[in-house]
Amino acid sequence: MGNVLVLNASYEPLSVVSVKRAIILLLKEKAELIEAAEAYLRAERRLFRVPVVIRLITYVRIPRHMPLPLSRRTIIARDRYTCQYCGCQFSRSELTLDHVIPRSRGGETAWENVVAACRACNQRKGNRTPDEAGYALLSVPRRPRYIALTLLNEYGPNQHNAWQKYLY
Repeated sequence: MGNVLVLNASYEPLSVVSVKRAIILLLKEKAELIEAAEAYLRAERRLFRVPVVIRLITYVRIPRHMPLPLSRRTIIARDRYTCQYCGCQFSRSELTLDHVIPRSRGGETAWENVVAACRACNQRKGNRTPDEAGYALLSVPRRPRYIALTLLNEYGPNQHNAWQKYLY
């Protein structure tokens, strides 16, 4: 049926849940409906609009400094499914990881040195730095400050259009 974006009481994104879980939160009055699709869900005695974005009634404190594992999945989510050299969006399977400073030249596998790159750009860059290859990075690679945004970006191009104003 799809996924629903869950916002904290302060309107910051928390997570993505199933439509079923979102309906339960709404029925228990733990959340309120912010945006809904045109479709309806039908129960025996009730009609529900399909939620797209809900907001929790009470504020949930989020630890800001949780360690986020450095992995292919989290790097691609941080870079929003975009090649950091040519700027094109790709699916997860079409992207590779590239060390900005190659490992053979002492570059580490760290948040600040690894970016998502399409296969063509990664092969063209090869064992060179972006300057040597004639590339400019779209953004400076950094450790994500907010874990929820990185994980929510994992939905990439498949996310609902209504989510855009809450995520970026």
